Amino acid sequence: MLKIAVLISGGGSNLKALLDAAAEPGFPARIVAVGSDTQATGLAYAQAAGVPTFVVRPSDYGSREEWGQVLAAALQEHGVGTGPDPGLVVSAGLMRILPAGFVRLFSPRLINTHPALLPLFPGAHAVRDALAAGETETGVTVHVIDEGVDTGPVLRQARVAILPGETEADLHERIKQIERPLLVETVREIAEGILVLPGELG
Repeated sequence: MLKIAVLISGGGSNLKALLDAAAEPGFPARIVAVGSDTQATGLAYAQAAGVPTFVVRPSDYGSREEWGQVLAAALQEHGVGTGPDPGLVVSAGLMRILPAGFVRLFSPRLINTHPALLPLFPGAHAVRDALAAGETETGVTVHVIDEGVDTGPVLRQARVAILPGETEADLHERIKQIERPLLVETVREIAEGILVLPGELG
C-alpha cells in the first residue's frame, strides 16, 4: 500500500479526488497526511476523512530553505520520505515553488499537476498563456518535480481542446475536470508499479 502525503494551498479539489479514490476498496494507496502553506479551505476535506493535517507557513521562517526543512520534517513525521517505503508526495495545488533542498530530499517521489502540455506554458499562468498564444489545444500534465519550474520528467498527459471565445476561467475549469482523474490514475499506476518513476528500478 503506497503512502501518500498531499500538499495544497487552496480549495483542494484534486485532494478530494484522491481522498475519494483512496476510500474505494482495492485502491492501492492511502493518504497519511495533508499539508499546506496556509490555512487552506481544502484542509477540511482531509479533516472530514480523518486524515492528519498540518500548516507550515513560509512567513514564519527566515528563508525558503528553512521553510522547506520544516515542511520536510512534517512529512517525515508521518512516515513519508523516510525508510525503505518512502511513499509519494503529491503537490496538488500547492502554489509555491519548493526549495531545492526539499526537492533533492523527495524527488523523484514528488509529483505535481500542471494545466498545460509541458514543456509548453510552464509557470503560474499556463491557461492564460495558452489563450494569449492563440492555441487551439492545451491540456494537463502530471510530472516529477525537479529543481526547475515545471521542468521535471513528464509522467502522464491529457489533451483539452480550446473552444472559440473561451474565457480563462472556463478553460481552467474544463482542464480541472480532466486533471482530477488523470492524477488519480497516475497515483494508481505508481502504486501498482505500472508507472516507474525516473531513476528508480522497475
